[in-house]
Amino acid sequence: MNIKNNIKTAIILFLISKSAIAQQSWTLDQCIDYAVEHNLKLNEYKYNFEANKETHKQSVRSLLPAIEGVLGYSTRYGRSIDPINNNYTTTSFFTNEYTLQSSVDLFKGFQKINTIRLTKLLQNAAQQDLLHEKYMLAFRVMAAFYDIYFYQGLVVISKEQLEISQTNYDLVKRKIDLGLKAGTDLYEAESTLVSDKLLLTQHENSLAIAQLKLIQEMNLGDISKISLAEPSNEFDMPDNDPALEDYESIFKTAKSFVPLIKSEEFKTQAAMKDVSIAKGALYPTLTLFGAYGTGYYETSFDENGKTIPFKNQFSNNAAQQVGFSLKIPIFNGWSAHSNIKQKKIEFERANNNLNLQKQELYRLIQELVQNQKAFEKEFEQSNQKIATRELAFKIEQRKYELGLISDIDLYQSKTLYANSKNENLQVKIKLKVNKKTLDFYKGLSIFNIKN
Repeated sequence: MNIKNNIKTAIILFLISKSAIAQQSWTLDQCIDYAVEHNLKLNEYKYNFEANKETHKQSVRSLLPAIEGVLGYSTRYGRSIDPINNNYTTTSFFTNEYTLQSSVDLFKGFQKINTIRLTKLLQNAAQQDLLHEKYMLAFRVMAAFYDIYFYQGLVVISKEQLEISQTNYDLVKRKIDLGLKAGTDLYEAESTLVSDKLLLTQHENSLAIAQLKLIQEMNLGDISKISLAEPSNEFDMPDNDPALEDYESIFKTAKSFVPLIKSEEFKTQAAMKDVSIAKGALYPTLTLFGAYGTGYYETSFDENGKTIPFKNQFSNNAAQQVGFSLKIPIFNGWSAHSNIKQKKIEFERANNNLNLQKQELYRLIQELVQNQKAFEKEFEQSNQKIATRELAFKIEQRKYELGLISDIDLYQSKTLYANSKNENLQVKIKLKVNKKTLDFYKGLSIFNIKN
């Protein structure tokens, strides 16, 4: 009974949580925070960063001495050499040998030091890649977020147009009933009404698709609708920014923090360290080594001809060793020199990728600045266009009510008025998204995203 109650409780809580998510009014920051926390693709970048972090730690540990123990047991048969007196014997016997040995590289062409620096740079690059992907996700969420605002606006405009068409349809119907209009006039009014209903349905479908896209970007789960918080001054006309003229200043600021640029810089520096590591293979390797060994031999006898006990042999047979080894590369088929050339090519490729990303960033900033100027002018002109189209439509509507113009003339005026409102809404959204994107590259904090 308790199990059934627990299951029912869990189901109810799950449904309540889903309902709460669907009914919650989401701000842009909340949408981005949720997306960053629940996006599965980001996990791949997190894993890559953690892997690079561990690789760096291990490169530091490689400076420590290598220590290993060796345990050997063997039984010899037939003709063999007695390890005690080095004479041949045909008697079978067994031996135990124990060795503890250690070695540490004193000099290896600075390869280990450069490897530590290389892995640290790659770790930093992986961290910037993760941050870059977070920002890209934030931009996608922002685009989907404002798409919903756009289609919500279109739905509102479509409903207004539908209401006007419904009013005119009812007006024509009353005039027909009073004998002031012919019955055929109702078909034109009905056609306009049906067209507006269809347009409303299309915009509602587009809104549903826009909501679905945002839900997918946020990984919200199996809900189909999302409610956005009411915008507060979201679409106010921004003040003219004199800094827009200074491409270089914006670019200089952007390249100092944009994660994609920082990542390429770290990768370029890492490629240079890789060249140094390859050059290190041309230098000698100096190694300090030491060992402690002992053993037990069945052929080790005392003066009475008995095998000496294990305890005594363990101390009697102990031997220590310490020394240096110097490995000097003389000729290896030019493989080391070839590897250096390959690493230099990789460095040139990495440096070219860095310059390419800087070039793309500069072009993007140029486009954003140009678009900002254009959208500001379009926004101002579209406001003027709405005012004139609204006035023209009101005049045409009055004429229509007096029977001075046809349904077709009114429909054309109404359509032009609706289109002007649609265009104004569209340029508002473009202006807002472009402004936020440009502010990001100016170094302003528009996303609450941490490393």
